[in-house]
Amino acid sequence: MTINVAVLLAVVIVLRLRRRTQARSRNDEQLTVLIVLVFGVLIAPTAFGHWILGTVGELAQGISDAGSP
Repeated sequence: MTINVAVLLAVVIVLRLRRRTQARSRNDEQLTVLIVLVFGVLIAPTAFGHWILGTVGELAQGISDAGSP
């Protein structure tokens, strides 16, 4: 059985974000950001990553178009 590193990081991210924010130190928050960045780098070249990029791009374009006269 193999474990996809991106899936493992996703589980770690969910578990870390479920914790109370008051109990986090600055180093703990920086570690969470680092884990999320590594997750983003791992998932970016996949089809799912391309779908997320397209969806966020369309959303940003829609917001930009709605704000311009």
